[in-house]
Amino acid sequence: MAWSRYQLGLAALMLLTGSINTLAAKWADNFSAAGCGGTEEHPFQHPFLQAVGMFLGEFSCLGVFYLLVWRDRRRPEPSMAPAQPFNPLLFLPPALCDMTGTSLMYVALNMTSASSFQMLRGSVIIFTGLLSVAFLGRRLELSQWLGILVTIVGLVVVGLADLHSSHDQKHKLSEVITGDLLIIMAQVIVAIQMVLEEKFVYKHDVHPLRAVGTEGFFGFTILALLLVPMYYIPAGSFSGNPRRTLEDALDAFCQIGHQPLITVALLGNISSIAFFNYAGISVTKEISATTRMVLDSLRTLVIWAVSLALGWEAFHGLEILGFGVLLAGAALYNGLHQPLLARLPWHGEGSSGVAEREGLLRGDGVAINGES
Repeated sequence: MAWSRYQLGLAALMLLTGSINTLAAKWADNFSAAGCGGTEEHPFQHPFLQAVGMFLGEFSCLGVFYLLVWRDRRRPEPSMAPAQPFNPLLFLPPALCDMTGTSLMYVALNMTSASSFQMLRGSVIIFTGLLSVAFLGRRLELSQWLGILVTIVGLVVVGLADLHSSHDQKHKLSEVITGDLLIIMAQVIVAIQMVLEEKFVYKHDVHPLRAVGTEGFFGFTILALLLVPMYYIPAGSFSGNPRRTLEDALDAFCQIGHQPLITVALLGNISSIAFFNYAGISVTKEISATTRMVLDSLRTLVIWAVSLALGWEAFHGLEILGFGVLLAGAALYNGLHQPLLARLPWHGEGSSGVAEREGLLRGDGVAINGES
């Protein structure tokens, strides 16, 4: 069945904004500018402030949700179901996981390449699968266990590519290893977020945009308040600002004043996360969850290609191999191989569509916040 122009537009929007999100964050990291009080020029390394911006983008999804509700109520026959009452505090634990995982990933992005950052995020499949077995009582199919094993192999290949390419990049080998480990650690927290959402949130039938916006509200409020004590907490060499504190938001604003293009990068990050969540939810609704997963994998390729074109990283064949293996692992885990098997002459027809949908439901490791 051919896609309509609207569906093509949604798919393109999801792929574009999902790619811009990581690229804009890395672009901001690549800038250098003078800070406050006449401090010399230094790299823009403010991961926690960037995480606050990302949650601001999620928070804006609440405005989109209420705009859709307002437009729907003006129609002669409203199509949206009335909002069911729920306790917003249900979203607090997932939001805390989202806040911690996102902050770790932005710290890691300062230490490794954008393509490796995006590829290593595929490790969330491993932890989501294991935690769903342990805490949700889910039974994984053989293809899902194979998907987890293939993903582990893909992570090893990507890690080897990072070790090989560390000689060509501005990052030290120790930084690359630390960054990669932080990304994988963050995926453990993201997997916990997914389990919490499935166990306590999904059963309340909250509109996805409202759910994203509510988590964004909690993440934005809490992390913005935490910027105050972070301004005074010493971090030593782990910090990227002249005062050597965990985060120096004032230094970030001074750097933005000296280099206005940083504002463009930050606004690109904030706006792209909002559009990406909207597009991802719409793709799932208008096309399929399968398409959303495929597009989410393709943006890794886009990020890698753009990073190469801009000279942010050097070409290494191991990255192509790693990407291919990770893609195969994701396909196996999410049941994307079943439509292909259904076309084989010895495979029974009839049950293939149902099997595909059930496989996706059991393997759909998509958090309410589709960027996590």
